[in-house]
Amino acid sequence: MKNSTIRRVIVFGAFAILGLISVQTYWVLHTWDLQEREFSRKVTVALLETANDLKKLHGFELPTQNLIDQQASNYYIVNLNNMFDPTTVEFYLQKNFEKQGLREDFQYGVFDCSSNQMVSGETFHYETASKEKLAEPLPAHYSSDYIYYFGVRFVNKSANLLSNMWIVVAFTALVVMTVAFFIYTMFIILRQKQLSELQRDFINNMTHEFKTPISTINISTDVFLNNPTIKGDDRLNRYAGIIKQQVMRLNTQVEKVLQLANVEQEHVELKLENLDLAEVIHHISPSLELKVAEQHGTLHLNLDCKNANVRADRLHLTNILHNLVDNGVKYSKGAPELTIGLKNEGKYLVLSVADKGIGIPKEHQRRVFDRFHRVPTGNVHNVKGFGLGLFYVKSICKEHGWKVDLASEEGKGTTIFVRMNS
Repeated sequence: MKNSTIRRVIVFGAFAILGLISVQTYWVLHTWDLQEREFSRKVTVALLETANDLKKLHGFELPTQNLIDQQASNYYIVNLNNMFDPTTVEFYLQKNFEKQGLREDFQYGVFDCSSNQMVSGETFHYETASKEKLAEPLPAHYSSDYIYYFGVRFVNKSANLLSNMWIVVAFTALVVMTVAFFIYTMFIILRQKQLSELQRDFINNMTHEFKTPISTINISTDVFLNNPTIKGDDRLNRYAGIIKQQVMRLNTQVEKVLQLANVEQEHVELKLENLDLAEVIHHISPSLELKVAEQHGTLHLNLDCKNANVRADRLHLTNILHNLVDNGVKYSKGAPELTIGLKNEGKYLVLSVADKGIGIPKEHQRRVFDRFHRVPTGNVHNVKGFGLGLFYVKSICKEHGWKVDLASEEGKGTTIFVRMNS
């Protein structure tokens, strides 16, 4: 994967994650605010009804203002401004809270004006319907105008609100997991990218190091082959020919690895020029025919098209032709028979390389252009290579903006099509 692609993934992913977190944060805060408001409304209504119940019971008038003062998110003061019976407060509180659908554990305390402090009240637990004495009195009101009042505090308010927001909490947990998974995935991708670059650098350095001994062996083999003594000895001449053949094969494989290394760079630098593709094919046809002739095959050229002009990199274009012919030769039974064709299809110039070889099974046709993928050859055991040829072809076509495709039938052969903008 290219660095530019990784950067785009990270940037777009970061924006998506930030957007998701922003929406989720807004949703959580908005839902919490609604829950807080609804809880406060229910408590206020219940406390007003409790004050009115005490008013009716004791026959006094309630203050016209500052009847209920919310001192904290979970603590309320009810200012009756008249004497009342503390024993009835708990009864009316429980009744009116249940009436509002509030089943929250609460603490209550009554202000004692003689001692000028809140009297220790009790904690009422709804789950067990039990009560217990407060360890410490509830805080008294700061204003001296509040003489007769009682306070109510909800000890588990936050936990209960969260339990009512379980869907929001669950989705928040999913968002957190998504963010964590994204960060972990990016770490793995960057780590794999680093390992891939180390592997690629090692292969590049290794193949470059191979070039020198291969060239030396090739030169030495030519000296052997041209020596009169070697020529006069059939056995030595045959062995020298085998060395020459294998050195050339090794050099071809090294060249393919180097070609692949160039393709895998951030950007393949193409030296584009206007070319007559028919002329290019005619120019390199002797070397192509030599490859086919080594297997006692034939190469046909069908280049009768009206317009063969194309803008391309000459070196990579000739490499494409060599790779396609190599494949046609390798995957042929017996003597290979190949045809290189050119034709015009609308705005496209279509290059085709067809063979009459073993063909490609349908289940493998989608993957033949993948790197290192090789099609099983059944009882054809002389097919060698790394599975890089068609990957190189596809990569270079992509850099040129061309389309590459194939048509194949098992047992009848394969045709590779390259559609170029003419």
